[in-house]
Amino acid sequence: MTEEIEFILDSTKESMEGSIEHLGKAFVNIRAGKASPAMLGSVFVDYYGSATPLSQVSKISIPDARTITLQPFEKNMLQAIEKAIMIANLGFNPMNNGDVIIISVPPLTEERRRELAKQAKAEAEDAKIGVRNARKDANTDIKKLEKDGTSEDVCKSAEDEVQNLTNAYIKKIDELLAEKEVEIMKV
Repeated sequence: MTEEIEFILDSTKESMEGSIEHLGKAFVNIRAGKASPAMLGSVFVDYYGSATPLSQVSKISIPDARTITLQPFEKNMLQAIEKAIMIANLGFNPMNNGDVIIISVPPLTEERRRELAKQAKAEAEDAKIGVRNARKDANTDIKKLEKDGTSEDVCKSAEDEVQNLTNAYIKKIDELLAEKEVEIMKV
């Protein structure tokens, strides 16, 4: 195989790997019943004029499966943190006792579990689209090489390799989705 084809395959693999990583990050934000610091990963607090991740302005702890507590590093940040959690629209109602913010994670209803499973399916579909786009780009690049004089057999085997990569990554996405759905639907 030529160096150009090796490069195309490597960059395609890298792009598909990126789709899997993005899916993993998206799945972390879809909660599955029990409290986790990752649930607040998308919350940014206005800290002296700049948007700062919640984990950098407070200590996040999980005393039990249904509670998240936030201990701000500065007491005057209590209201800003509460406001940021409300703005993030995560479905949480933070309570503050003057020292810490307590978030009670409500148990998921059957309807909410179905919504979350649907959301997980949508994220998985986005990841599959990313993988297919990487395949399309790779095949386009291979066709250009074929026009530039690379042998038809080499190009055909490269296209087959790209398709094998695509199949493997789509299968991996399906497996990740199945795991997440089981996690979401488990009461």
